[in-house]
Amino acid sequence: AAEYFNYKKFFEMVGLKKKSPEDVKKVFQILDKDQSGFIEEDELRFVLKGFTPDGRDLSDKETKTLLAAGDKDGDGKIGAD
Repeated sequence: AAEYFNYKKFFEMVGLKKKSPEDVKKVFQILDKDQSGFIEEDELRFVLKGFTPDGRDLSDKETKTLLAAGDKDGDGKIGAD
């Protein structure tokens, strides 16, 4: 449901916390559609579709919340680290 996405629960549900660093990097590369080495806001909007073909797009608010959670240096994108 729109505005209900909980990124912590989602990543727990898909098991990313239990994945090896190599597996997490593979997921990162899948989500990094333009292969820039970063996941930008436009790529995050479609994150659910990277896990399931019938996944919905995130709302602007959900996307910004997810970006803020992963953007450790405040540059507006998420790096592989």
